[in-house]
This record gives sequence, C-alpha cells and structure tokens, in this order.
Amino acid sequence: MSSYRTPLSRARGLGAAKHGVGHWIAERVSAIALVPLVLWAVFAGLRLAGTDYAGAVAWLGESPLNPVLLTLMIAVGFWHMHAGLRVVVEDYIHKPSSKAALLILNLFVCALAGALAVFSILKVALGGA
Repeated sequence: MSSYRTPLSRARGLGAAKHGVGHWIAERVSAIALVPLVLWAVFAGLRLAGTDYAGAVAWLGESPLNPVLLTLMIAVGFWHMHAGLRVVVEDYIHKPSSKAALLILNLFVCALAGALAVFSILKVALGGA
C-alpha cells in the first residue's frame, strides 16, 4: 500500500480527522432530498399565487400530503442550511471563542426558525388558525 503523505506529516501524525466524510455525505443527501421538495413547493406556490389566505388554508387541508411535504421541505431545508453555515464558520472563523459562539448561534437560529415554520404549518393544517 502506497502512502501519499509526506514524511513530515507521517512523523507528526497529522492527517484527516476522519469525521468530515459523514458531514459531507449528510449535506449531499439533504441537497438531493431538497430537489424534489423544492420543485413541489414551486409548483404549489404557483398554484396558490392566485388565491387568498382562505384558499391556502383549504389547499393545506385538502390532502394530508400537502402539509407533510411542506413540513419535510422546511425541516430538510433548515437542516441543510445549518450544515452549510456550520462548514462556513468552521472553515473561515479561526478564533475559538468566536467560532463556538457562531456555531451555537447557528444551531439556535436554524432550530428556532425551523420549529416556528413547522408549528405554523401544523397550526394552519390542523385548523387552529
């Protein structure tokens, strides 16, 4: 087996931390999942463009598939956004305290915004609005 590492990196024991592949795969899977969900959402948005609030409420209530797909798109979208912003912070912010604060802020903002969106969808779909 040949090694592509330099003698200095072998001596220092430096190399990949072996945890980035899982994050990379998760980002790609969420991106692939978003393709049909966003296409569906664009079609739904075009269909709802001519209606008012009552029409949108009726559309959400006409089939359980509509709120489920909308909730999935929101959840996967915010998860994908969180993962992408995490990579940006990890790659470009070098001060440890700033990096930690921004990573926590990213998590809380994405989780809060996603939870509010899902709550709003469910509230309208279940007739609470």
